[in-house]
Amino acid sequence: MLVIAGTVRVPPQNLDGFRPHMLAMLAASRAEEGCLEYSYAEDVGEPGLIRVFEAWRDQAALDAHFATPHMAAWRAQWPSFGVSDRRLFAYEVAHQRAL
Repeated sequence: MLVIAGTVRVPPQNLDGFRPHMLAMLAASRAEEGCLEYSYAEDVGEPGLIRVFEAWRDQAALDAHFATPHMAAWRAQWPSFGVSDRRLFAYEVAHQRAL
């Protein structure tokens, strides 16, 4: 399993307009084969900071995700909403357990 975690920034005044695009990306990504989890969270302590968390079955599923039309459409929206400071990291997970 691969976990993708990190942040992106959106000017706080653009969040309301950007939110429908985030929801569309969530729905399309969650429907993909190999997507185990896909979520965005607005940081309550830092307006405009969006926390990203994804889990994918394997690298092939993540590679397929990057090649989807909804990913291209998603990235095309970024400049008009001021998306910046993308800091995402991939983690390879050997196993998981409940806490």
